[in-house]
Amino acid sequence: MFSIEEKWSNWAETFTTPQATIYEPASIDEVCTIVKQAVKQQQTIRAIGAGHSFSGVAKPDQLAVSLTRLRGLVHLNVEKHEATFWAGTHLYEMGPLLEAHGYALANMGDIDVQSLAGATSTGTHGTGITLGSLSSQVVRWGFVDGLGHYREVTRHDPLASSLHIGLGLFGVVVQLTLKVVPVYGLAYESSRMTVAETLHSFQQIVTTNRHAEWYYFPGQQQMQLKCMNAVPYDQLERKPTKALDHFIENRVLQGMSSLCKVMPRATTAVSQISAKAVPIGTRQDVSYRVFATPRQVKFAECEYAIPLHHFEAFLEELHYTMSRELFHVHFPIECRTQRGEAGILSPTQQQDSAFFAFHMYKGMPYKRYFRYMDQLLRKYDGRAHFGKMNRYTRCELERLYTDIDIFLTQRHQCDPNGVFMSEYMRKILI
Repeated sequence: MFSIEEKWSNWAETFTTPQATIYEPASIDEVCTIVKQAVKQQQTIRAIGAGHSFSGVAKPDQLAVSLTRLRGLVHLNVEKHEATFWAGTHLYEMGPLLEAHGYALANMGDIDVQSLAGATSTGTHGTGITLGSLSSQVVRWGFVDGLGHYREVTRHDPLASSLHIGLGLFGVVVQLTLKVVPVYGLAYESSRMTVAETLHSFQQIVTTNRHAEWYYFPGQQQMQLKCMNAVPYDQLERKPTKALDHFIENRVLQGMSSLCKVMPRATTAVSQISAKAVPIGTRQDVSYRVFATPRQVKFAECEYAIPLHHFEAFLEELHYTMSRELFHVHFPIECRTQRGEAGILSPTQQQDSAFFAFHMYKGMPYKRYFRYMDQLLRKYDGRAHFGKMNRYTRCELERLYTDIDIFLTQRHQCDPNGVFMSEYMRKILI
């Protein structure tokens, strides 16, 4: 099997390992061999996915597994509307593969560079109050456990509630079967609305649109609203994203961010300009092309789920807080929704939820800003996304996740030697 010795870093460069042995297995048997060797050598191993988690969830101590050679569509069950993929498949590869057979994913996030295993293991989600995360679409997991044995678990197994967001702690996920839907298109509309209008119309907007998300520009009255609704595939009037929109969202943002990095006091002016320059308009395309947006500007991010009924109160307090200019922030705050899920570590905890994502340009100080939001969100029952920057401890997990002991017991049964318990995971769980 192929392996290399090199420095590892996640995309945001928030976590690095000076030198790690990175294996690239080409079969399930090779993954089993790698895990057995790690147990014998008493070393830990992490599946690194595409490195797009902002937290240290994928950070390896010594050994890492990349599934880059285990990608693609394995099987399509037309009768059950289920598709089995190799877990190393990138999300951007899944859309075209499914479209060729007349299918699609029910929902996706706005970034599609993650691996399928990484996205489902951390709870990657899109927006839409009637729709769940990518993890909720999984109906079967195929993984190599901590003893080097290949196992398959379905949604009917008691272990499924832990695997729902498993954080790579139960094994190396090598295959995933997802429920899919007939291929469809999306009609996208971007518009501007004020904070007051958002507070007034939030509930109506989330219940009348398949997908809705807001971007709040720190301290500004003007917000951006993005809505997406399904269009029959055979009635699509395809209009690709305008090149100007990509230019504004990446090149212009890069230039403004570089300015803010050297002149932090410019963030207020940049936020004002950004709010006024929001691209407005409509377009249509096949769903996976509308969901995803290129992200070329690097940043750090934290994100929290709160019960849906807290949205208006939190947005109002957030606007008051950011209007006081306590922090030098120019990145917009992303506001999305998600249907409640029953996974043990789902931040929704079975409640329909609103998600708020906070970003800071790479190289700008983010810790005080993120810490403040963490504290502010506690009174709104906020729970952090595990793939984003977070301040979780074992004590916090016990307070926020009532079945964490079940999760940890099942984890130990699958990995009695702790081969997947990296230093980062031990800090959180022990």
